[in-house]
Amino acid sequence: MSSPPYCTCRPGSTVWLTGLPSAGKTTIANVTAERLRRDRRRVEVLDGDQIRAGLSAGLGFSREDRHRNVQRIGVMAEILARNGIIVLVPVIAPCADSREAVRARHRASGTPYLEVYVATPVEVCAARDVKGLFARQAAREISGLTGVDDPYEPPTAPDVRIEAHRQSVADSAAALCAALAERGLA
Repeated sequence: MSSPPYCTCRPGSTVWLTGLPSAGKTTIANVTAERLRRDRRRVEVLDGDQIRAGLSAGLGFSREDRHRNVQRIGVMAEILARNGIIVLVPVIAPCADSREAVRARHRASGTPYLEVYVATPVEVCAARDVKGLFARQAAREISGLTGVDDPYEPPTAPDVRIEAHRQSVADSAAALCAALAERGLA
């Protein structure tokens, strides 16, 4: 008898990676996902940019719309995690109360949740400028850039803190996998 393609005997979880634009959240999430898949874990990455283009199309960047976007992603992540999938969520989620509401939803359903703060300084993010947002903001083509002219509330007590500007992507993914393993989630 052949073994199933994925291990379904371990619980799922939501791993929310928060940080400034260009901090390295999505890159770390994707590398972590590949490592977990090699270990035959069921993994999904809910990328904030992709969600905004689909599920949250039509929402703006007001505090209310950002909160609504985070809650939509949180619901989807909790449902997937509750069903045995490790859900990596690289989403800025700039407001602490929005992130706490997602954590509370997970707590209420008994679904494991980890908040990961990708603590990359704004200067490093601006130098990386993966999407050109910092350059567009400096040229006054856009406003409301999180961490520059729109607030970002960093987590005060994240479950995991990653300083992506001081370690490689591989080391960051390894730290994340280790945190999951320590909690019996990987």
